[in-house]
Amino acid sequence: MQKTVAKKVVLSGHGLHSGKPARLVICPASAEYGIWFRRVDITDTNNLIPALYDSVNDTRMCTRLANEDGVEVSTVEHLMAALAGTGIQNALIEIDGPEVPIMDGSSAPFVRAILAAGVQSQDAPIRAIRILKEVSIQFDDTIATLQPSDTFEIDFFIDFDDAAIGKQQKTLEMTNGAFVHELSDCRTFCMRKDVEAMQAIGLAQGGGLDNAIVIDNGMVLNPDGLRRTDEFVRHKMLDALGDLALAGAPILGKYTGIKAGHRATNMLLHELFSTPGAWEMVVCDTLQNEMLPGARIQAEEFALSA
Repeated sequence: MQKTVAKKVVLSGHGLHSGKPARLVICPASAEYGIWFRRVDITDTNNLIPALYDSVNDTRMCTRLANEDGVEVSTVEHLMAALAGTGIQNALIEIDGPEVPIMDGSSAPFVRAILAAGVQSQDAPIRAIRILKEVSIQFDDTIATLQPSDTFEIDFFIDFDDAAIGKQQKTLEMTNGAFVHELSDCRTFCMRKDVEAMQAIGLAQGGGLDNAIVIDNGMVLNPDGLRRTDEFVRHKMLDALGDLALAGAPILGKYTGIKAGHRATNMLLHELFSTPGAWEMVVCDTLQNEMLPGARIQAEEFALSA
């Protein structure tokens, strides 16, 4: 059955790039509604933005969505991952600014708040996008691929020059709450020199050690260190789930990312939906429902493991 939040979820924080405070409310929505953002600070034009891959207008530093009137909301990927990872198919997200709060740089604050509010089943079947044949995109040394699979699986490889990161690879079937337990607490990361360069031109104004892993010449600068030894690749998998959630329905297939990011994943979705015979929409049976990322998650269990 489709799901929404049982009651409103309210969070506040500041944007990573703007540094400006924002209040975000995840509101329950009816079955078949999907995920939409509403910019409540804008009242003189259409302020509704669909959370869909073809609404993406920028992927350079985050994923940014825009509607036909140019109303935007950015840095949606961590929230979208939290919604997909907790099985939420329907929600209206009200926000009073142009950027989703960065929180601690991961999806965990969103997941924790959603599970604390509760998840409500709805009288409508879950439809999923089943991959029928492989589709792939490639540019430079980046590759992103979707292949047929009975479950949703993410396989990711990264390779950074800095010794603090280096080469990391991980594969996860996104079943039995794998996202919540294995990926949701993994933070975004950046190089100190890059943060300083961005801040010098007015970007990343809200960035710091409280919402990102900061690397400098082979060292992790965060006083508490890493949450997981391979937190870097796990965060890339988190981002991939959030960007893939913009397909508009859960995916039954295997995603492989090699040095991939927001741009690659969005390009891959465009390639998928423009390739005849590459996918079909299916109504999930009981077994398929149980294999989706949001199945079998308890708020108390996550609180203990967070």
